[in-house]
Amino acid sequence: MAERRLTAKTSAELDFLQFNDLACETVGGKVIFATDEWFAPAKNLLKREPPQFIASAFTEFGKWMDGWETRRKRIPGHDWCIIQLGVPGLIYGFDVDTSFFTGNHSPYVSIQAACLDELPPFTPGEDRTGMAATETQIAAVAKFYDRQLSSEAWPELVSVSELQPGYSDCCHNYFRVSFKRRVTHLRLNMYPDGGIARLRVFGIGMRDWSSVPINQDVDLVALTSGGVCLGYSDAHFGHPRNMIGLGLAANMADGWETARRLDRPKKLKADQRGILRVPGWEWAVFRLGHPGLISSIEVDTNHFKGNFPDSCRIEACLLTPEEEMRCIQTRWNSGKWEVLLPPQKLRPHQRHHYSKADLTLNRPVSHVRLIIAPDGGVSRLHLWGRLISVTGAPANQNRPSSKL
Repeated sequence: MAERRLTAKTSAELDFLQFNDLACETVGGKVIFATDEWFAPAKNLLKREPPQFIASAFTEFGKWMDGWETRRKRIPGHDWCIIQLGVPGLIYGFDVDTSFFTGNHSPYVSIQAACLDELPPFTPGEDRTGMAATETQIAAVAKFYDRQLSSEAWPELVSVSELQPGYSDCCHNYFRVSFKRRVTHLRLNMYPDGGIARLRVFGIGMRDWSSVPINQDVDLVALTSGGVCLGYSDAHFGHPRNMIGLGLAANMADGWETARRLDRPKKLKADQRGILRVPGWEWAVFRLGHPGLISSIEVDTNHFKGNFPDSCRIEACLLTPEEEMRCIQTRWNSGKWEVLLPPQKLRPHQRHHYSKADLTLNRPVSHVRLIIAPDGGVSRLHLWGRLISVTGAPANQNRPSSKL
């Protein structure tokens, strides 16, 4: 269950890995067209779970693979597919994962992007294993391209690049992206054919705030609102970015879970409220999708039945981009934090709701820090509030995110 550890250098270079996967099937990502899906369908690219390999698994078309694998091409051209992001937004990096494709991975790849108002006239099938696009389907795609999104018009986010094979020490092919425009669709090109296990699209959701009434409560930290995790103390079993995902968590792996702290007292004691007295805690910091006035909160420990935190509290502040950068450099030891939600005793496998009467801060904020004590797991965090226009603290879509 533990997250794959990165070296300090790699972690700094790949800061985009803290962001959410905008193409994952769990947030609505779809493969809407693929030229060939003979050995394994392209929809596997967007699975949330890591790839697996079953040596004895075969289908009538050949070896079963947990990814997208095309036939050995015997005609001119190359294979490609179109992906509709589940959450449109700004993209900061990719992980093209070739896990287990060790003699059949795609040698080269490129990725293009588009922002489409009109949806293509083709939809994904349930299972296209053993199939390829028909001439009629390719003609429909070409017609749509001619009208709106010809391949040449799609900006190239990743130029033609070599991929490493799917061995455990080299299967993650990372690509940093510098593209400051909203993206709704991707075209993943394989040259000329082969297999890819997963495509992770790390980015920040971009919402059109002009359509949101100023008196409407919005979940300001949600992935779909442009919320983003900017730092955390520990993510041993699950990354805190999971807490701002869509819907209820599927399981414990779909939440934030830390390791057990080693500084816990040998014998635990509680205060008069029943909250344990412990010396340490864990934390996660989020930038809201838009500055706002928070009026209600939900902390959900769904699935965490024997490993929920004893208590939590939430702090908040209003930061400019320059102040945010300084906080990141100091690991969020900012003097600007103020208590938004005082310490609260938590219960296992339960949604905890806190109203305006429970909150102690009545001013606009742009960042929040969830603190749990002493450790444990939280599946979802919701922060409802109303939009506030603040000079110097624009919404996410108006400025790029910062490094950890």
